Amino acid sequence: MSTVPSYAPAITALTARPLALWKQLRDDLIGIARTHPDAVLASSLAAEDMVVFHAMSIYAPDLQTLTLDTGRLHAQTVQMADTIRQYYQREIHFFRPNPERIQTHVQQHGTHAFYDSVALRKECCQIRKVEPLRRALAGRSAWITGQRREQSASRNELARAEYDAAFGLQKFNPLTDWTHDDVWAVIRGLGIPYNPLHDQGYPSIGCEPCTRAIRPGEDLRAGRWWWEQRDSLECGLHAGNLHDKTNT
Repeated sequence: MSTVPSYAPAITALTARPLALWKQLRDDLIGIARTHPDAVLASSLAAEDMVVFHAMSIYAPDLQTLTLDTGRLHAQTVQMADTIRQYYQREIHFFRPNPERIQTHVQQHGTHAFYDSVALRKECCQIRKVEPLRRALAGRSAWITGQRREQSASRNELARAEYDAAFGLQKFNPLTDWTHDDVWAVIRGLGIPYNPLHDQGYPSIGCEPCTRAIRPGEDLRAGRWWWEQRDSLECGLHAGNLHDKTNT
């Protein structure tokens, strides 16, 4: 058994519900590591993924973490990689889009074509996010996300474990039943580092030109692709969330 890291949780700081959720997350990750030792966390470096990463670092340290550097992330998000490296003494593996595909797309449609139509926005997401993730997951048997049902209507039937037909492997969503308040109770209670954009009104964080702070009363993902209709707010990484929607 490895030495308990210095950032291991003082779980006595958690009240009953967050404590129960944390213990379930611990058990889920230990089980995932046992049955899928090649599983990887796909992290956006936002709050939910930091909770999963923190738990993984303690209970399933052999599992790896990746993030997609789209070339358009906020500076604060990029800085999180250094924060993680210093705090946890762990590396995150970055996957980046094909520069030639980006150049071709920009030459054909312009630098900010994603504002022009849902189709062009999804094409940009495909180049900058979906294709790099496909490369990152190639040959693996499972991946892990920080998705929650509460985040959007497209996620309200999210399963904790499912087969991801789009990428051809098992997918685990261990925070499925967590609420926004649960996430932050654990972050505050355990002292988990988090993206400073969350303190500036960004509950959901993506690429800089496609993400804004939300206004009072708006849903948690209202700042993502805010110029679109609310039923289109997925980028393609979680295509299964839209399996029964007409706008996929």
